[in-house]
Amino acid sequence: MLEAAVRLTSTVGWAKVTMSRLADEVGVSRQTVYNEIGTKNDLATAVILRELDQFLAGVTRSFDENPDDLTSAIRDSARRVLKYAQDNALLHAVVSATHGADTELLPLLTTHAEFLLEGAKGVISERVASYDVGIGAERLEACIDMVVRLVLSHVMQPSAEPAKTADDIAWIVERVLR
Repeated sequence: MLEAAVRLTSTVGWAKVTMSRLADEVGVSRQTVYNEIGTKNDLATAVILRELDQFLAGVTRSFDENPDDLTSAIRDSARRVLKYAQDNALLHAVVSATHGADTELLPLLTTHAEFLLEGAKGVISERVASYDVGIGAERLEACIDMVVRLVLSHVMQPSAEPAKTADDIAWIVERVLR
């Protein structure tokens, strides 16, 4: 059902996604959609969380592939996230909606992004714990917060190719961890 919601949002825009239309798309009753998902706001949250899981799976892979080098893990994580964002039809539909009236999903990525930020910071904090970072917990927490926010900013409004931005973010992290 969430995959169908993503497909619909990517093709017709969030404003045109209704529970009835989603039900038709997946071949169930509208009541079944309400029973399984809840409200349209619940659907929006579920769709965004599904995408967050995809982004964070890439972050996890990057840390797994760089177990001895935190800067490389962060560089690779940022590159994966930014590349995934660059190619993500749903994200493009949400961000491009800012130029029109269909901005309902945008707050879930910007002003109401607490669950995104906390989810990402939680995964990264858990993974960073195995590295010898040489800074106190409070400073490390601040560093993770800033890196997550920086990456999210570039997801929403890229300024360079993913690899270049990832290199720049890794450079900043390397300086902070000295």
